[in-house]
Amino acid sequence: MSEAPSPRNKTPEEPPQAPLIEHLIELRSRLMRAVIAILLIFLGLYAFSNDIYTFVADPLMALLPEGSQMIATEVASPFLAPFKLTLVVAVFIAVPFVLHQLWAFIAPGLYENEKVLAIPLLVSSVLLFYGGAAFAYYVVFPLLFDFFVHTGPENVAVMTDINQYLNFVLKLFFAFGVAFEIPIATFLMIWTGATTVESLSKKRPYIVLGCFVVGMLMTPPDIISQSLLAIPMWLLYEIGILAGRVLRRRQRKTADADDA
Repeated sequence: MSEAPSPRNKTPEEPPQAPLIEHLIELRSRLMRAVIAILLIFLGLYAFSNDIYTFVADPLMALLPEGSQMIATEVASPFLAPFKLTLVVAVFIAVPFVLHQLWAFIAPGLYENEKVLAIPLLVSSVLLFYGGAAFAYYVVFPLLFDFFVHTGPENVAVMTDINQYLNFVLKLFFAFGVAFEIPIATFLMIWTGATTVESLSKKRPYIVLGCFVVGMLMTPPDIISQSLLAIPMWLLYEIGILAGRVLRRRQRKTADADDA
């Protein structure tokens, strides 16, 4: 007489792990492609690293008194500063490809209506970030450095360390690049229903104050650089509200058409 199988001999059914493993493998593949793209761009730009640094330093060098120059106070700074800047530029250039890899990874899980808005939002976010960096270089830097150079005592020679200058401008590039993403963030909050156009409009005074607080925290301690960041942030916030109004009107027209 055969015995019934013992419960301890039974193997509980486990959920299939293949989909999760496949997603992780694909994610690793996408990340590797992004890293390889950054490295290839970096290798292609490394021969021009000194020229790239000269281009970034030009807004300050053009305003220095005749005979002044930048200095290196650390032994490795003449090598590390251009190296660091070239790597940052490589990442900066590779952003569209990196976002494309991210899009290719998440796109299969999105609905059609989400895909319709996702691509314009990704493209707009890249262009706005580039626009923020360009605004910092061509508008903010000349005004800011002109203020710094001509407000110091006459008997003080301006000789900026190349590494300190690089850290300074990279901070401003990042600050303005992120600040120019405000319309995207505002639009997404309205689109997802996290807030409404009316609510954002009522909070305008607090937003303006918040822009100046962020400008104070993310820029050097002077009123010019703070204002040059805060005012565009406020204007971009208004653009985001305007885009939200357009979205709401289209949603209402679509709902009215469906009801008809």
